[in-house]
Amino acid sequence: MAAVVEPVRLDDAFMQDPHGMAEVFRQEGPARPVVMPRGLRGWVITGYHEARALLADPRLSKNSERISELFQTQVDPGDNAESRTFASALTAHMLNSDPPEHTRLRKLVNKAFTPKSVDRLRPRMEQITDALLDEMAAHDEVDLLESFAFPLPITVICELLGVPEAQRAQFRDWSNTLVSADPSAPIEKAAGELVGYLRDLIERKRAEPGQDLLSDLVHISEDGDRLAEHELVPMAFLLLVAGHETTVNLIGNGVLALLRNPGQLAALRADPSLLPGAVEEFLRLDGPVNLATLRFTAEPVRVGDVEIGEGEFVLISLLAANRDGERFDHPSSLDVTRQAGGHLAFGHGIHYCVGAPLARIEAEIAIGRLLARFDGLALAAEPSRLRWRASTLMHGLETLPVRLG
Repeated sequence: MAAVVEPVRLDDAFMQDPHGMAEVFRQEGPARPVVMPRGLRGWVITGYHEARALLADPRLSKNSERISELFQTQVDPGDNAESRTFASALTAHMLNSDPPEHTRLRKLVNKAFTPKSVDRLRPRMEQITDALLDEMAAHDEVDLLESFAFPLPITVICELLGVPEAQRAQFRDWSNTLVSADPSAPIEKAAGELVGYLRDLIERKRAEPGQDLLSDLVHISEDGDRLAEHELVPMAFLLLVAGHETTVNLIGNGVLALLRNPGQLAALRADPSLLPGAVEEFLRLDGPVNLATLRFTAEPVRVGDVEIGEGEFVLISLLAANRDGERFDHPSSLDVTRQAGGHLAFGHGIHYCVGAPLARIEAEIAIGRLLARFDGLALAAEPSRLRWRASTLMHGLETLPVRLG
């Protein structure tokens, strides 16, 4: 009989070094029982092949109502109001749904969020990027996240959704709170405020539609079907958070990787045509998402030598999968000439990130123009002193001090 393995708590040590902990987990097998910072119990998946298979496995469900029910069986009674508010108002979107509901929602979103609608933003992305670089040029040293990696994607996604400029800083604060793993984070308050704001914004788009994605989502229809009021709020939330949080981390983590690997930075400067492939390598090496969004087993599922019972949470580590030596040679090394593709940074299967093309274009523009503008770009802090955000979902730095040269 196999020995009982005690769950490991995913505390700050995990968030500061998820790669190191993933290596330990992987030595014990592709599935490991864990306890999340808020007390949620589940299984972390660290093997690439197992992760890829489970991301597309219909036996793993993302139904938000059932997730909420399972969540209630594990959290403290005092957390119930918070979890109900958050789950019911913001999380009932297509990322937390199964077919056929997911198929319907994705079809409607795809009709509005087309490659053409993303590509038409390219000139505006370049304009925003150049303006931010101009502001940075007045300083010898900046926090690259505060000055560049945050404002670029939040400006782009808010313009895409039609959010007025005056509200964008507030959107960033709400988003940071809602993805935090800090048990003291005021999630209920942030969720309530964001829900109220989004409802008002949607009503304005309904009455006076503009040339923006949210107006399209409010008015788009497919064979007479359209998004209902209770679907529009969580959909707008999903696009807002997924549309800027991932890109912030992609830019920050990618620049950090380059600054820690001068040879790779020199190779990219010497041949800018490597940039699209380099972005894929940044996504693989140190992607913007730590553990993929919650799934649970709708029936027992065997992973390696472990059988995960019905109704248990499964947490797929995209970071770990992308550094699995059984799939990638020299997985912990940055190689901007590596054959692109195969990584799981944007997921896999029916829930593959709808905003992936937007994130890729933003990262190419941001990192390409940053490197072209500042020849002497360098870290202004010891790498060991940099801290990662307190989130098991997002994988990004708190700050990234750089000298501009």
